Amino acid sequence: MDAMILETFPADKKKMSAEKLASVPRFIDGYQSWYSEALSILSQLLPTRVNDFKEYYSFKKQAKDFSPLNYTISDYLHGMSATRGYGLEEKKIAGPDAAIPKFKQQLEIVKSLQRRFESSLFDVRAVAQADLYDNELEAAADLNRNGFFRAAGALAGVVLEGHLHGVFSNHSLTVPKKATLGVLIEDLKRNDVLDIPTWRFLQHLTDIRNLCDHKLDREPTSEDVIGLLDGVKKAIKTIY
Repeated sequence: MDAMILETFPADKKKMSAEKLASVPRFIDGYQSWYSEALSILSQLLPTRVNDFKEYYSFKKQAKDFSPLNYTISDYLHGMSATRGYGLEEKKIAGPDAAIPKFKQQLEIVKSLQRRFESSLFDVRAVAQADLYDNELEAAADLNRNGFFRAAGALAGVVLEGHLHGVFSNHSLTVPKKATLGVLIEDLKRNDVLDIPTWRFLQHLTDIRNLCDHKLDREPTSEDVIGLLDGVKKAIKTIY
């Protein structure tokens, strides 16, 4: 951007140090390779913006339609400008300065790639985590079918804890020390992540998990574990 501005407004060079000026390349020397690389990456990660990106560089237009609105970066690279009238009546229609906002828009599109890439990584992590949870819950269901009710409930509780840790991360919250399932739930409620019905729902799941984890007044049943598994599946799909 600095290169284009300095080439368009040479007077601005007086505002910059010699060292800074020396570090600014000629726009024409670096743009084409940058454009090619950016276009290739856009085609893969953000294909919906490819046409916009191309049109800021060049699109067909009639000479009579030449204006600041349709002046492109290709026009800039070719040193094109347009005027109307002659002599003292001559007025500028469009020139190199009209390309600056076009290049700025291209830069913004390229910057958005980082956000899209980060979002893509998040999607990949989310899918991988969901697959892991599904496998663990299926293992818990298998334990329950074979009569290992406590082990099944404990494994379901581990899945729920893991998911709630992810909820903390999604809301930029710090996981509290000694983060038992009950502590996690209370902290999420205190930070307004959970409403009252959801908080009570998770408390109920915690009660079943505790029944499986600890020696209490009765033994967990297969129905208890099935309820816990169904509840954990619901929590994973509805609490983010």
